[in-house]
Amino acid sequence: MGINRINPPELHQTPGYHHITVAETGRTAYLAGQCPLNAEGEVVQGGLDAQIDAVAANVLTALSAVDAKPSDIVRSVIYVVSDDQEVLTKAWNRLNESGIAEAFTTASTLLGVAQLGFPGQLIELDLTAALP
Repeated sequence: MGINRINPPELHQTPGYHHITVAETGRTAYLAGQCPLNAEGEVVQGGLDAQIDAVAANVLTALSAVDAKPSDIVRSVIYVVSDDQEVLTKAWNRLNESGIAEAFTTASTLLGVAQLGFPGQLIELDLTAALP
């Protein structure tokens, strides 16, 4: 399996992600939106940083279930409840310092949204992985 990440020189510089990801694979895993929920299904308290840490841990668990790792991610969409650029940048930076940082070197989109599915939820990740 090969995953090629491309940044055409004619496009703008990115803060770490690639404009294009090509996966030479026959198997793909589509993860349901990974939420900051604990094992009891409750939203993790403690603000955005705590929720990002919980989401990262949940992503690692989900990837492990299909024998994948963050570097196998070929597409990410990050939803953050905020319309503040500083909050969005903080979320991007924390994700890129987390145990799933390799997932964000691929084709990635970061969106500020008004609300997510659970009361108090501040972040959600939508991920696609090319399976080894």
